[in-house]
Amino acid sequence: MSSTMRHTMSEFYLWILILFTLNNSVLLQKPSGENPTFFNIGGVLSNGESEKNFSETIATLNYVHQYVPKGTTYFDKTIRIDKNPIKTALNVCKHLISKRVYAVVVSHEEKDSSGHDLSPAAVSYTSGFYQIPVIGISSRDAAFSDKNIHVSFLRTVPPYYHQADVWLEMLSHFGYTKVIIIHSSDTDGRAILGRFQTTSQTNYDDVDVRANVESIVEFEPKLESFVEHLVELKTAQSRVYLLYANKEDATVIFRDAAIFNMTDAGHVWIVTEQALFSNNTPVGALGLKLNNDNETEHIRDSVYVLASALKEMMVNETITEAPKDCDDSGVFWETGKKLFHYLKSRNINGKTGRVAFDDSGDRINAAYDVINIGKKGGMKIVGSFFYDNEREKMRLKINDSEIIWPGKVKKKPEGFFIPTHLKVLTIEEKPFVYVRKLTDDEIDCEEDEIPCPHFNVTDGNEKDFCCRGYCIDLLKALSHRINFTYDLALSPDGQFGHYILKNLSSTLGVKKEWTGLIGELVSERADLIVAPLTINPERAEFIEFSKPFKYQGITILEKKPSRSSTLVSFLQPFSNTLWILVMVSVHVVALVLYLLDRFSPFGRFKLTNNDGTEEDALNLSSAIWFAWGVLLNSGIGEGTPRSFSARVLGMVWAGFAMIIVASYTANLAAFLVLERPKTKLSGINDARLRNTMENLTCGTVKGSAVDMYFRRQVELSNMYRSMETNNKATAEQAIQEVKNGGLMAFIWDSSRLEYEAAKDCELVTAGELFGRSGYGIGLQKGSPWTDAVTLAILDFHESGFMESLDREWIFHGNVQQCEQFEKTPNTLGLKNMAGGFILVGAGIVGGIGLIIIEVVYKKHQIKKQKRLEIARHAADKWRGTIEKRKHLRQSMAMQRQYNIGLNSVTKSISQVVDKNRYPTLTHRGPERAWNTGALSAQDLSGRRNGEEFIFNNQRHKKPPKYKPPIPTFASDVSHLVV
Repeated sequence: MSSTMRHTMSEFYLWILILFTLNNSVLLQKPSGENPTFFNIGGVLSNGESEKNFSETIATLNYVHQYVPKGTTYFDKTIRIDKNPIKTALNVCKHLISKRVYAVVVSHEEKDSSGHDLSPAAVSYTSGFYQIPVIGISSRDAAFSDKNIHVSFLRTVPPYYHQADVWLEMLSHFGYTKVIIIHSSDTDGRAILGRFQTTSQTNYDDVDVRANVESIVEFEPKLESFVEHLVELKTAQSRVYLLYANKEDATVIFRDAAIFNMTDAGHVWIVTEQALFSNNTPVGALGLKLNNDNETEHIRDSVYVLASALKEMMVNETITEAPKDCDDSGVFWETGKKLFHYLKSRNINGKTGRVAFDDSGDRINAAYDVINIGKKGGMKIVGSFFYDNEREKMRLKINDSEIIWPGKVKKKPEGFFIPTHLKVLTIEEKPFVYVRKLTDDEIDCEEDEIPCPHFNVTDGNEKDFCCRGYCIDLLKALSHRINFTYDLALSPDGQFGHYILKNLSSTLGVKKEWTGLIGELVSERADLIVAPLTINPERAEFIEFSKPFKYQGITILEKKPSRSSTLVSFLQPFSNTLWILVMVSVHVVALVLYLLDRFSPFGRFKLTNNDGTEEDALNLSSAIWFAWGVLLNSGIGEGTPRSFSARVLGMVWAGFAMIIVASYTANLAAFLVLERPKTKLSGINDARLRNTMENLTCGTVKGSAVDMYFRRQVELSNMYRSMETNNKATAEQAIQEVKNGGLMAFIWDSSRLEYEAAKDCELVTAGELFGRSGYGIGLQKGSPWTDAVTLAILDFHESGFMESLDREWIFHGNVQQCEQFEKTPNTLGLKNMAGGFILVGAGIVGGIGLIIIEVVYKKHQIKKQKRLEIARHAADKWRGTIEKRKHLRQSMAMQRQYNIGLNSVTKSISQVVDKNRYPTLTHRGPERAWNTGALSAQDLSGRRNGEEFIFNNQRHKKPPKYKPPIPTFASDVSHLVV
């Protein structure tokens, strides 16, 4: 059927549909509350053939009930695209939006002189302003992926920068892990670089197959020469070039690359579609070409995708009419925004393959052909990148046997240049690497040494050093075996290297940034690391390792308990401090005993001996003799404490002496019989290491493989946290700390610690080996030297060369033989015997307290005795006065009798007078008279009445007032004592 007849038939069907819709009155309006039954689809196409195909596709669509429900009709509205984007935008408003189109399908015109395709962009701007979806069928620029500008644009063709996904699959297929990317400095060029790097990090977790970018070359479009960039690329190690450039720029690049012989054998060129069609693309280059770029088929897929989205939307959403003109700038069509999201969720099988879109509206799962430039410049399909329905993902298939590589060879190039002069790094670690600084008088190193300068990254200074040792001899042997030259240098920061987690951005996530030797290798500032570098998973993720040149493990280094001289072995049970304190204690106790006995009130009285003589009080010499006699249990001949306080201290001192003597005797026997344990720790499982509360300091080297081992082991997490604060910068510093006592245990590689223990008998390794691993040579990822170095090391093991290095360097310090037995247990110190000294101190304090009590009590007794003596003296004086008065009266009475001659009269006149004047009292002794007088005074108080008073129930006259010659005494005269 001819095209004219097809067009006539389509018009016939179209008119029938129009009449049908008119009869049902649904052409220009829709029933209230229901979705539309007709949809206008706009088309901005490049030629008449495309317009006709668009109309036919829509006419045919109306009969496909899989996509168009019954009662729904689609109509096409098309215009021709114009090179002038302004005219295109005006035509969209005038001829499409005014017809209430629900979506627009846009093709493209030839690009202008600047290389930009502006007309589809004008359609996207205009339609996107009203939220009308735009489906591109040929626009592949990266700018259309920006949803901030092209808000409602999606396309059935992939953008150019999606070819980076195929590049990565091709590199993985061929095994190339190091590449050079050359791209133009425009939106597409930068987009393809970003896509390559992001996809490589996200989808290729295995670093062994991940492509690393060695160098990136960015050039300005409209090139005139590319020579300047090629000079830099000549020194690069990679020989795999990924090129993104348009046809004109690719012509210049290929021309200059041919001048530098960079298109010959050994090089690999993988280019994008635009560069593939350059007129001088080198033979052997591989390129990509979109599998299906037929515009008719893309029109068909875009229309069916739109119909599929509208069908689902009619079920789930309420569809409103599309905008009718461009005059109302405030129109926001919510249905258009929803329709765009439905379109992005489509996933159908179309004429161009599996049609699906990403979040940016770009076509995914697009198929490509892998093109190889033949000998005569012809293009041959050697593979394809297609959607595998069984695996439900994209798959690359290449026939390697049909590929012709640059230089017209059939063998796949290695993809890298193998340099013969390497930069080698090492680090000071005895006995593997000994470092010696050159003096001012020296110019060259000695015969067995190699120059190894150190460049300080902090101040930028470089110092000259010479290196020798186990690893240096190994490096010499490797260079001779696999034929390379080298420059040796020390680690810039003096560390093996550890990683720091660095946040890049919210999208790229966290990146491990390495320091030390590993950092130099990862950043490709070094080619080789020849050092005791432990092989572990963290390092192997970023660098290559050879087979181990030495197997080892992790062990613990500690200091042995100190030994004393055998000539004074009898002093070893106690430490020097304890001996001094015992000597001091003897004399302090003796002095205190003397003072207690000297100043005690109960210690100065003399004692009567059996012979009638009196013993002197305790003097200082006797107190010292007493203290030494108790301590040495030699008996006490003279001078013992007499006061209670001194005797209490003496008992305490005797108890202390018993403890000291018993401890000395027991420990001396242990020194002479028992064997002291060689180590304090039993190994890594020792409870003192695992228990963070123990006062035991242990550590390792910061950022080392041992540090990573403890960080990786969950069961050692508590121990690792306590170790972090004690970790040292180098192994030398840590070993010195163990010798000085600042570090009790140093955890490090067994080979180094065994060497140190053999060299210094004060050091010993504890427990069995754990965390077994090996030392390997470090190389860059994908280094061409990896296999050669590994084979050489295996050969060294078989030939016995590695054993000879062990004998020469590892066991070289084993001439001194350390004693294998020690018969001395731990020396007792002040910490062990502190309780005894506390006991002595308590005895001294108790003695001082007791003597204070004695003095106070004695003073109280003296004061009481003085008061009693004063009272006794007053009583004696009163008794004498009474006796004197009595004697005087008797004398006077006798005198009167004598004078008047009345010897027969029994009583004198004065006695009669006195008897009448005073009541007759019964005669009493002095004591009773004293008490009676006191009572009479009490009886008289309150009973006196005028001149009379009552006494013994009789009324008497009051005696005349006069001062009695005899004073009145109270019963208690203690208050008279001053």
